[in-house]
Amino acid sequence: MSDRFDEIDRRIVYMLAEDARHTSAPDIAAEVDVSPATIRNRIRRLEAEGVIEGYHAQIDYEKLGGRLTNLFLCTASATDRKRFAQRVLDIPGVVNVREIMTGDEDLHVTVVGRDMADIRRISREIAAIGVHIDDEDLLHREHFQPYEAFGSDGTDPAPPVTGIADISDDADVVELQVGEDAPIVGKTLENAAKEGLLDRDVLVVSVDSGEGEDGVTPDGTTAISGGETVTLFSRTGLAEETLRVFTGH
Repeated sequence: MSDRFDEIDRRIVYMLAEDARHTSAPDIAAEVDVSPATIRNRIRRLEAEGVIEGYHAQIDYEKLGGRLTNLFLCTASATDRKRFAQRVLDIPGVVNVREIMTGDEDLHVTVVGRDMADIRRISREIAAIGVHIDDEDLLHREHFQPYEAFGSDGTDPAPPVTGIADISDDADVVELQVGEDAPIVGKTLENAAKEGLLDRDVLVVSVDSGEGEDGVTPDGTTAISGGETVTLFSRTGLAEETLRVFTGH
């Protein structure tokens, strides 16, 4: 497959990983300047060759009746790891099993339970089939994004988000570089808020032009330029749309 995996294939994989639900063959075709029929044939080939293994919904189970999502780090015999993975998947409540190539904790098992009693029931069933649970923890949030190199010219660019800190269960402080073509470029913070680009919960803490000066504390008249480094604060966590407004990605 590697000899046939070209730039068009990379763009297909990138755009489907970014948003498979709302991305059509004509959308991808317009991006890479080929026909929609070519894209459909490429997608069928990528699926047949196992490059695209499936399309999965990302679900917040906590919002569905307050269910808990738990991660078990388990160890299974290397020779029987695949068999154990299949048996673990048969346990009610298990939603994902990852096989790790080497070392201990070679099975990562994600489960969903109604409450802690249900989580304990799943752990007992995992142990009962001969898989040892080394560690476990409740999952709070997962974040996904496509592989950036497939969305550009094949090089690995510097990430637009240069720093992030979780300061409470949901609050975020994020430092990122403003994209040259980001929606907020050329707008004052006041105008960006009026146009709906900035949520009320988002506070721009500082703006650094990178010209040897310290970052400044902005006000409503501060205009944002491409290439600047900004620090954002949100009490409820920064949404992907807010990051896109500043980075263009």
